[in-house]
Amino acid sequence: MSSGKKIWSAALLATAMLAVTAACGSGGSTDGKVKLRFAYWGSDARREMTEAAITKFEAKNPTIDVEGEISDFPSYYERLATQVAGRDAPDVMTLEIRALREYAERGTLADLASKVSAADIDAKILATGVVHGKQYAIPSGVNSFAMVVNPALVKRAKATLPDDSSWTWEDFVDLCSQVTAGTSGKITGTQLSWNPAYLQIYAAQKGEQLYTGNKIGVSPQTLKDWWAITQDLIKTKGSPTADKSSELYDAGIEQTLIGTNTGATSMIWTNVLGAAAKASGQELDLIRMPKIEGATTSGMFLQPAMFYTASARSEHAAEAAKFIDFMINDAEAGQIILSDRGLPANAKVLSAVSAKLPDADQKTLAFVNEVRGELAEPPAAPPKGSSAMEGILRRYSEEVIFNRMTPDEAAQKLITEANALLAG
Repeated sequence: MSSGKKIWSAALLATAMLAVTAACGSGGSTDGKVKLRFAYWGSDARREMTEAAITKFEAKNPTIDVEGEISDFPSYYERLATQVAGRDAPDVMTLEIRALREYAERGTLADLASKVSAADIDAKILATGVVHGKQYAIPSGVNSFAMVVNPALVKRAKATLPDDSSWTWEDFVDLCSQVTAGTSGKITGTQLSWNPAYLQIYAAQKGEQLYTGNKIGVSPQTLKDWWAITQDLIKTKGSPTADKSSELYDAGIEQTLIGTNTGATSMIWTNVLGAAAKASGQELDLIRMPKIEGATTSGMFLQPAMFYTASARSEHAAEAAKFIDFMINDAEAGQIILSDRGLPANAKVLSAVSAKLPDADQKTLAFVNEVRGELAEPPAAPPKGSSAMEGILRRYSEEVIFNRMTPDEAAQKLITEANALLAG
């Protein structure tokens, strides 16, 4: 999911530089309690879980009040950037990995090393919250980018799902075209994706990285080969047409092909499986991403679903760290939040809540455990400007599928534009 906008605009940065009078990010209540503000995005279900967790924290810490500030995802970063630029940042903020470096390098975040216990978090996952040697962020939970399949729809098409431990991108295109043909177009093989995680996985199979320093690490040839999969899917009717694919791209999970039982496969973050299964009402399974024939790695990886961070300007740094510690390490908090913010990063909390996880999340946990030994290293925080990458990938992908640019032309222009953005 992406807002398609830079997380911190030049205008907001100028506002921050010009601000003279600092608004209070937190303060004391009239009853003498410390008041913390906690910013996050999400649905009503997440709000209810979060408020229940806050109530539990306040019961254990009666001298602290926590005020949740929830936004929908499209407006979250705009609101947060405005608050930070006006020196009114919440005490505790939720960030994605794509936003972490942006905020850390602006001096917005506090170093949480030794302030929040991280002993039960995998060291490699924890390291994704480090920027320039400082632990600015603590992962809430983990997820992976994978293929989701509706086995009943594959069976209805009289197609056979290949062995996902060895299937190739050619196998994927063949499966999708067979599903569409086998149902006379009533079911489509897949829905197109231009998520940066998809390109990251594909590039890794070719021995390349999505980012190298502050530049795109993907070659023009890899971009062209990646687009060739999309072109083949459209050509063989394994996916919808270019027009329909563009229309579907902004749909919520309930309106996607997999969510409406009109598509047999899709590429998703694993923490979305529950919402997809609920929308579908049918059994959905997670399987490995296809590989380039001869590739020595799947390219798949685990990364934090999101991070908890603290404002460097908070007047109550100790209390902010205490709240983050509770959300990460307290088993009672884990029993409330479950996998809403990814499979818990704390191994002991995950063990404590695993029996309570909904069926879809049990599948996610089983899948992650199955493929864990095959996964690439968790990625480091990407360079500033990477929040716009999904929008760039989508725009040039559509130029290709609508035949407004050749793949050669689109690849060169994409790399030039992305490198200029990442260079700041």
